[in-house]
Amino acid sequence: MMMLKQTVHFGAGNIGRGFIGALFSESGYHVTFVDIAEQVINKLNEEQQYNVKLATAQEETTTIKNVSGLNNMTQENEVIEAIRQATYLTTAIGPNILPRIAPLIAKGIAKRVQESDDKLYVIACENQIGATDILKNHIMGNLDEDTKKALEGKVYFFNSAVDRIVPIQDQSSLDVLVEPYYEWVVETTEEIPQVTGMKIVEDLAPFIERKLFTVNTGHAVIAYLGYLQGKSTIDETLADEEIAGQVRETLKETGAYLVKEYGLDQDEHLAYINKNIERFKNSYLNDGVERVGRSPIRKLGPEDRLVRPATQAQKAGLSYTNLAQAIAAALLFDHPEDEEAVKIQQMIQENGPAFVLKNISSLAEDSEITKEVVRQYEALKARK
Repeated sequence: MMMLKQTVHFGAGNIGRGFIGALFSESGYHVTFVDIAEQVINKLNEEQQYNVKLATAQEETTTIKNVSGLNNMTQENEVIEAIRQATYLTTAIGPNILPRIAPLIAKGIAKRVQESDDKLYVIACENQIGATDILKNHIMGNLDEDTKKALEGKVYFFNSAVDRIVPIQDQSSLDVLVEPYYEWVVETTEEIPQVTGMKIVEDLAPFIERKLFTVNTGHAVIAYLGYLQGKSTIDETLADEEIAGQVRETLKETGAYLVKEYGLDQDEHLAYINKNIERFKNSYLNDGVERVGRSPIRKLGPEDRLVRPATQAQKAGLSYTNLAQAIAAALLFDHPEDEEAVKIQQMIQENGPAFVLKNISSLAEDSEITKEVVRQYEALKARK
């Protein structure tokens, strides 16, 4: 029997199973999922397969096979051995968790380069610019100088951009509901083993910023404006013509920056915006505004989907009024079950919104963007 190629994927959540892991399985790899969610890991080992369903009327289903699971808290040696044998190592765990898994990955890489000349390709599939660079820095911080030198020509780190909407699901099943559309772009000039659905580019910056500041910005704007209006799902929010118009105007602002920065074709980019608004309207996803809006501290970060396009637009002398309103709406996201939302509300109560923007978004309290956001915040608050 022919041995399957191996890949190790950190994060057995919905994106891991429904997107990256599924593509590897379909490309003839055995996928070892690494996670601390014991229930999921046990299920993967018991069932050794699951279904990926498309959020369409027909609900087309693909059965994903050749999968297993390891718990990185209790099976460290097994994870190290899996890394030793893998062709690819990928993640979909959230950028904040990357530093936590780096020491274990470093152990696996150290063992591997001592014993093998086979190439390993490391790709962090996160919603973050330069996520693989971040992971690489943490891994390097856990390696000695000799091992670092031994990585040359054996271990490669590639940045990537990922795009697929995967809503919250029934956690009792391994099956995952995903939207039909997806995009996985990897930046490299190397010849690398083929993976179904992976698009190789030499320069990722236009792709990742186009994606982050259209898809992620758009999604967040819908969620925060919808939350303020008492809507429960993304598609229900977009059925409100006023909000849909506001979302489009916000994405025209991020689009103006992207067109100017990367020389994108204006008409093509407008079509990309419209295509994404149609994606968000998919009622089969039943995607909740509270899920999409969660973790507002991360989403209000200086390099993230709302603040970075606003600061970049300002630098380029472009409009950012609608982005300022989106940032204001994020400051009003007071969902009581979201720790980050609760923390922001406490900060606002004690020190006001400008204090939050200074500490979370790195915006000076006297900056034009802060003044505009605070003005919009007061206006939205009055309407709430």
